[in-house]
Amino acid sequence: MSKYEVIIYWSEEDHAFIAEVPELPGCAADGATYQEALANVEVIIQEWIETAKELGRPIPKPKGRLVFA
Repeated sequence: MSKYEVIIYWSEEDHAFIAEVPELPGCAADGATYQEALANVEVIIQEWIETAKELGRPIPKPKGRLVFA
């Protein structure tokens, strides 16, 4: 499991849970359930990192919690 902050919310428009990773631009996934969205975004995080490495782009270090309620 990655150490990046993941924000998960319900999208009425998409009728799915959306999981976004604010520290990795464009990194997001969806799922029919909260758990599915989280599992899917973990795969996408790894693919995002692999692609960034292949393209020689910087990979941000996880900062942990970015937003405080």
